[in-house]
Amino acid sequence: MSSALSLLPVGHPLTDGRTARSPLVRAARGDRPETTPVWFMRQAGRSLPEYRQSRAGVDMLEACLRPELAAEITLQPVRRHGVDAAVFFSDIVTPVLLAGVDVSIVPGRGPVLAEPVRTASDVLALRPIDPAVLQPISEAVALVVAELGDIPLVGFGGAPYTLASYLVEGGPSKEQLRTRALMKTDPHTWAALLNWCADVTGAFVRAQVQAGASIVQLFDSWAGSLSRADYQRRVAPHTRRAFDALRGFDVPKIHFGLGLSEVLDLVPPLGADVVGVDWRLPLGVAATRIGRPLPLQGNIDPALLTAPWPVLAAHVDDVLARGADLPGHILNLGHGVPPETDPTVLTRIVEYVHGR
Repeated sequence: MSSALSLLPVGHPLTDGRTARSPLVRAARGDRPETTPVWFMRQAGRSLPEYRQSRAGVDMLEACLRPELAAEITLQPVRRHGVDAAVFFSDIVTPVLLAGVDVSIVPGRGPVLAEPVRTASDVLALRPIDPAVLQPISEAVALVVAELGDIPLVGFGGAPYTLASYLVEGGPSKEQLRTRALMKTDPHTWAALLNWCADVTGAFVRAQVQAGASIVQLFDSWAGSLSRADYQRRVAPHTRRAFDALRGFDVPKIHFGLGLSEVLDLVPPLGADVVGVDWRLPLGVAATRIGRPLPLQGNIDPALLTAPWPVLAAHVDDVLARGADLPGHILNLGHGVPPETDPTVLTRIVEYVHGR
């Protein structure tokens, strides 16, 4: 065993070979498997009737912390769609809750904090996460991995900026006005907050990897509101810190940021092995902006999931053709699965790609 693998447990799916040659892991490492691997962001739930049945009467964060239920929801899209990976069912604020912050998920709105974090004293009051509280996460991952066999599990985590925006705004915000104001007016408090977010997310994804996740993706849903200079100076170092939590674990790392077309070249130095691209840029243009050979993930336009099949199939063909020139390509959406999506459309995409 190489030293790079030394931190992975002996029974880990990458160590014992179960997932090491899976299409997803191969593509993420710059290989070209026989078929392009495909999975969907937000595939674990949302559009599936079995998800709604499983979650009936159960709070979102409570569902994330019930190992058997979280495992079941994680596995549902694999059973239904035949995708090449499961993605761990959770929420980016799950580790925030486990770290002692009073946060809940309000249906139709999203994560809401009882007390937003907006001052230096608020940040000082944040406590480091105790690894012991991540046990439900580890248990859920272990249950999933035992069922998946040679199909890899994608670990899930929120990038520090997006996590911080929920803390500062007190809930979802498309423009993050308070967040960006704090970043500009109190850079020391901002840095301390982002470091806390990076460490919380880092512990969260590390627990998933130690329990059996074969690949990890950080989601940065709100960083598209930033200027290039602010992203580079005030955000990127903290995203790198989150990825650094996986130092010594030989697992591929994916970074997906929404609206990051102008800063894609800044993403690989953060520790990402794969860059997720939203629907705004063709993959070839994204590759040129990144400026180095790197596997990319994406980028079917979620809006076309409701289009007639010939239109959607032509779009999928175009994305695959643009991905053919890359060192590796993972087919995915350019954002998450919309809740109103007909699940049979996702299954049809997977069958279509696998049948090529």
